[in-house]
Amino acid sequence: MRRWIWISRWIMENVTKSHRSGFVNIVGNPNVGKSTLMNALVGERLSIITSKAQTTRHRIMGIVNGEDFQIVYSDTPGVLKPSYKLQEQMLEFSRSALVDADVLLYVTDVQDTADRNADFLEKVKRMAQGGTRVLLVINKIDLTTQETLENLVAFWNRTLPEAQVYPISAKERFGVEQLFAAIKDALPVCPPFFAKDQLTDKPSRFFVDEIIREKILLNYDKEIPYSVEVEVEQFLEDEKLIRIMAVIYVERESQKGIIIGRQGHALKKVGAQARKDIEAFFGKQVYLELFVKVDRDWRSSQSRLKHYGYDLN
Repeated sequence: MRRWIWISRWIMENVTKSHRSGFVNIVGNPNVGKSTLMNALVGERLSIITSKAQTTRHRIMGIVNGEDFQIVYSDTPGVLKPSYKLQEQMLEFSRSALVDADVLLYVTDVQDTADRNADFLEKVKRMAQGGTRVLLVINKIDLTTQETLENLVAFWNRTLPEAQVYPISAKERFGVEQLFAAIKDALPVCPPFFAKDQLTDKPSRFFVDEIIREKILLNYDKEIPYSVEVEVEQFLEDEKLIRIMAVIYVERESQKGIIIGRQGHALKKVGAQARKDIEAFFGKQVYLELFVKVDRDWRSSQSRLKHYGYDLN
């Protein structure tokens, strides 16, 4: 018995000496490619991606494990000036990422400007000045010229002198390996925080919700996608099949009709697209049922937001 206790202690002591772990939080303005970068770094499609602002609503964790490291990434909502309670909570998710970061990735792109959310950027500056490792990521460099990129690098070197600047294209995977290497080198020496086979802190139902919501963002215009919340009410899995029943909530009766569409065609299209991606995500056949209900003004109700998981406490 004593021998096994000694061996366990030796393993822990020696693994700790060489093992690196840390929380790497991804922040920045809307539409700069944070979710695309998160998926590229993790190697899995955890965050949904569309061209519309406010696609990411939650703080989504993705875990990358190696023999001598564990990187715990967090994708966060784009920083914005809130207009209703849901946006206020989304901003809180972004602010919380400044508190517990071992390494902070501040993502901008070739069209972004430093004055879009100057208050948030000032907090990032103070973190860098206080000793937090900040990596300034200029994304979408495939959409600009060499001269413009050089000017942007010079600008960000002046604006955040304590940060390291990394020009990348997350979509094209250009520069992502170099960024990954820099992240790994910046991690503190520490044992892993999670089991080595764990990919995320979110349950399976969460990713079903997100996939369905992504299809709504892609298929509907104007305010409709932003008024929608999705909740999985049934998730039954066996060896060959997953049976899912999900409800799409909207704020108005008129929005319900738009989601369903004439003779239900719009809802069927969303369901077919979502089912295909859910099957790819879980690697098995899926039977998906979708329903649409009204939850009036849910985006402005603190109790409803808490019910849907928009709560830090």
